[in-house]
Amino acid sequence: MPVASDRRIFIRDLRVQVSIGIYDFELAKPQAVVVNVDLFLAPTDKAAEDNIANVLNYDVIHDGIIALAKSRHFNLQETLVDAILDLCLAQRQVTEARVSTEKPDVYKDCRVGYEAVRRRTQS
Repeated sequence: MPVASDRRIFIRDLRVQVSIGIYDFELAKPQAVVVNVDLFLAPTDKAAEDNIANVLNYDVIHDGIIALAKSRHFNLQETLVDAILDLCLAQRQVTEARVSTEKPDVYKDCRVGYEAVRRRTQS
């Protein structure tokens, strides 16, 4: 008998150019942002049956993040992360999403970033 299981999709180290920041040097040109995403999926006892129609297609998330990055200026990493969380939780299979962004070029000795987790509310 099949059993429900925890499932997760992740995207690691997606490097995108984003118009982001509040300082003059940040407003001058897009900067590199590294995005990491963990998506926790609803348990299922139905096998994927080796069919893309039965799973979350990670192209939707990958391409959606790239489109968001190009869509507008973000003052804050927090705002960009919130927009990515909205994208992720709009997918019916996603029950929880963890998203982080890092700006690797702000300092020479470290990366700075922001991370947030959001769970689908029960309705």
